Amino acid sequence: MKKTLRRLAPVALILLGFATLSFMAKGGITLRLKPQQGKTYTLSTKSNTMMMMDVQGQTMNQSQSMEFRQTFTPKNVTDKESMIETQVEAMKMTMSVMGQKLEYDSDHPEKTSPMLAGQTKDFEASLKKPATVTYDALGNVIDSLNLDMSQLGAAILQFPEKELSVGSQWTFNKDQSVSGTEISVDYTYTVTAISKKSVDVNIAGTVKGSTDDISGNYQGTASINPQTGLVMNSNMKSNMSMTISEQGLSIPVTMVVNTTVEVK
Repeated sequence: MKKTLRRLAPVALILLGFATLSFMAKGGITLRLKPQQGKTYTLSTKSNTMMMMDVQGQTMNQSQSMEFRQTFTPKNVTDKESMIETQVEAMKMTMSVMGQKLEYDSDHPEKTSPMLAGQTKDFEASLKKPATVTYDALGNVIDSLNLDMSQLGAAILQFPEKELSVGSQWTFNKDQSVSGTEISVDYTYTVTAISKKSVDVNIAGTVKGSTDDISGNYQGTASINPQTGLVMNSNMKSNMSMTISEQGLSIPVTMVVNTTVEVK
């Protein structure tokens, strides 16, 4: 009996391998946003920014790290749209400017660096402030209210209508503001793996600025829950070059940002 089982074991593994290949080969999927109604999700985002400026031949470095914790609860979910209530629960910021360290932690506001006191008043006014946003099934915003400081866009991608398989690509354009400068990013998503638990994608983006002085790119990965359409985790790195004008000077700036996202 034992000999028979030993002989059957390799055969079972081969059959399992064929079954897996069959699933992956068929693995077409249509991604749609459909989070679980009534469940409260926690979105955590962390970003680290390094900015290098060339001021009259001297290089100045500035670093900044920011952390957000945000909750969101789908209140009304249908096949066509999802209405979500959300609020930023906490944020933390650390800056290093010319060797001076500045800190803010909403959980411990008494430790705020004096130089940040004015800036953090706006942060505190936006914390725990409820907001509502409605998305369609493809992840496009169709209605929103009071989305101050919201990071919810990091958890929700814009999907194509077509069915996807490994190797499939789709594109999306997004306008955004970086350090007060308006930019447009053309994203390309490429499916790298599909399973019952996750749809994994590579993300590449090309930055176009409102002027020729801005350029850059995005590179990263994301894992999407195929049942809810929510990003479970992602890692993104951006590199940007620009020129800013300050007190009559044209200052070349290079900015590198690393961002991680997790939804639970």
